[in-house]
Amino acid sequence: MKFGVSSLCSIAVVTSSILLSSFASAADNNEGIVVYNAQHENLVQSWVDGFTKETGIKVTLRNGGDSELGNQLVQEGSASPADVFLTENSPAMVLVDNAKLFAPLDADTLAQVAPAYRPDHGRWIGIAARSTVFVYNPAKLSEAQLPKSLMDLAKPEWKGRWAASPSGADFQAIVSAVLALKGEKATLDWLKAMKTNFVAYKGNSTVMKAVNADQIDGGVIYHYYRFVDQAKTGENSKNTQLHYFKHQDPGAFVSISGGGVLASSKHQQQAQAFVKWVTGKSGQDILRTNNAFEYAVGNNAASNPKLVPLKDLDAPKVEPSSLNSKKVIDLMTEAGLL
Repeated sequence: MKFGVSSLCSIAVVTSSILLSSFASAADNNEGIVVYNAQHENLVQSWVDGFTKETGIKVTLRNGGDSELGNQLVQEGSASPADVFLTENSPAMVLVDNAKLFAPLDADTLAQVAPAYRPDHGRWIGIAARSTVFVYNPAKLSEAQLPKSLMDLAKPEWKGRWAASPSGADFQAIVSAVLALKGEKATLDWLKAMKTNFVAYKGNSTVMKAVNADQIDGGVIYHYYRFVDQAKTGENSKNTQLHYFKHQDPGAFVSISGGGVLASSKHQQQAQAFVKWVTGKSGQDILRTNNAFEYAVGNNAASNPKLVPLKDLDAPKVEPSSLNSKKVIDLMTEAGLL
């Protein structure tokens, strides 16, 4: 059977409508809330299981990427079936917030997380965090040879010696921090030098595997990729170590995973309760034991003991709401990275 272009478009629209209706009906029939989730599925499933067990409120997850779901929420607007949005990195939260789609979070929820891990305006909140690191092969690089700053990777001596995954939301969040800390001109200059110096891989885990396999000296990733692999067989990380830049360097940026309640949600009370639970003691305790190896951000919450403590990372102070994903994409495109 052959379909014309108009027929295919109609099919796509109908399919999309059916999908959205299925998510909407889950909430409208008092079956709970719908969460658009861009965080790690196993971590969020642990949160969902604990929340539902404690409250009896059912949660339907729709999993996807930061940019994918953030842009979808903007496109759906007030018609979205989503009640809550969770991300790995904060630029996607800023995208949705700039579209004025979030409801203010309850004061009790905001009080559970220190100001460093949530924006001042209170329309979304940090739910977990991850540290930028330089993963390297100690057979290739001694400690004395490691870059002192993320910005050093723009120097000629690093040409062909480091890797990153520029198309991913993780690396784009790191560039957002560079933009916030160094300004537009310095960021663009760094990105242009990066285009000359680095080797592109798809995904942080692929970067780590390349370093482990002696294909490249080092790479910029988030910390937890190595911890997750080490907790399994360690076969993809046995020849690597992590270098923490510290000294409030852009390379010490701590990226905040966010959570927010959609203003269009028809289940405000349940949605607010979910975000409060995730950022409260029960939700944050899961980060201490879950194999995602992400940092807990709740007040007095302990992270996995294998991690370098958050306070020892000496991360730069970056207002989460200032991270501009659209500008970063424009700059990375201008530099030839996207």
